[in-house]
Amino acid sequence: MSYESISIANLAERLVAARKMAKITQEAAADHLNMSRPTFIAIEKAARRPKPEELVKLAALYGLPVSKLLRGDSVPEPLRPHLRSVLESSGGDSNALEDAVGKLTSYIDDYQFIEKIADSQASLQFPPEVRVPHGSMERFAEHCALEQRLRLGIGELQPVGLLRKILEDAGLHVFFDALDSKLAGLYAFVPAFGYCILVNSRHPRERRRWTIAHEYGHFLADRDRPGVDYEKPMQRKSESERFADLFAAAFLMPEAGVTRRFYEDVNRTGDFKVADLFHMADFFSVSPMAMSLRLEAIGLVPRGTWDQVQESGVPVSTLKREAGVSGALPEDSTERYPERYKLLAVKAFENGDLSEGQLAALLRCSRVEARQIVADTSRTWGESDSERTVSLERSLLKLGVA
Repeated sequence: MSYESISIANLAERLVAARKMAKITQEAAADHLNMSRPTFIAIEKAARRPKPEELVKLAALYGLPVSKLLRGDSVPEPLRPHLRSVLESSGGDSNALEDAVGKLTSYIDDYQFIEKIADSQASLQFPPEVRVPHGSMERFAEHCALEQRLRLGIGELQPVGLLRKILEDAGLHVFFDALDSKLAGLYAFVPAFGYCILVNSRHPRERRRWTIAHEYGHFLADRDRPGVDYEKPMQRKSESERFADLFAAAFLMPEAGVTRRFYEDVNRTGDFKVADLFHMADFFSVSPMAMSLRLEAIGLVPRGTWDQVQESGVPVSTLKREAGVSGALPEDSTERYPERYKLLAVKAFENGDLSEGQLAALLRCSRVEARQIVADTSRTWGESDSERTVSLERSLLKLGVA
């Protein structure tokens, strides 16, 4: 595609979005190009096509590859999350949120671009949205969690291993990136693309898993309302937030599985001790606090159990170490983008639809790292089933017998 054939309207739209994301004024951008502000405004209004050298300068100023500005389609709809937080608005908080929204918007833009050039769209067959009824929200959240566990093939009892992969295989798009410590995650539903979650990669594993499950609850109950979840709990939560919290607890810690594990521990020793609590939390890969509150909610331990543990003053990390907790579930991927995103990008590169520089920009790494990702991915694809064969008639009771 030649530069002159690219839609000037879409180009102008991308230039405006890039400038705003970089927090650069029209006057500063015009000065950077050594032109008057009215001339620069004409570029952003699609009344004047920027010269190639001007476009290169603007891309450098905005910190973007030129190829991203030259995409033929328009930028994604801006995400305008409604905020639900007790944190007082401040310049720092606002900037942190704006940065996070920009990251999620960029990931969505890049993923849609990769799908377009790869001519491959993910499944959009999602479960229907649920309406939270009046009455017991707790029972409804339990019902929804069990229904989703069965739909996803997890079952009623077991912990959820590789949570991110399970939800990505079901069509959700989960991204990880370093966010301000106060932000746990963002979520947004993009029509014709799907449900997207951005998780704070700086948070510990248990918190990241809780965030993903919590955002999945939002996907079920109010997917048309993008939002932000903060690390600091709210004192008074909206109905939507309460449901997402209750759903996450029931989804990650199913009542039947927690009850069975609890009575197994009690039957073994005749008691349920602090060490048992920490091992159970490890088994379901949740925080000890979340596990304790779940046991309290089910009625297996007295209310205020976690408060008593905290009153001891012993750090949770110390209790984990003394209990011998080591991580029962396999570690989920913490890559910035979904596996499918990476595979489609590598395929597009190998088909000649992406340059090495474009691939590195999409994978958010250096060209050297991008080449290694291509080599690793191609090696996996190159493994032939014929190289590893086994007869289905082979006896497993006579191993090593000629």
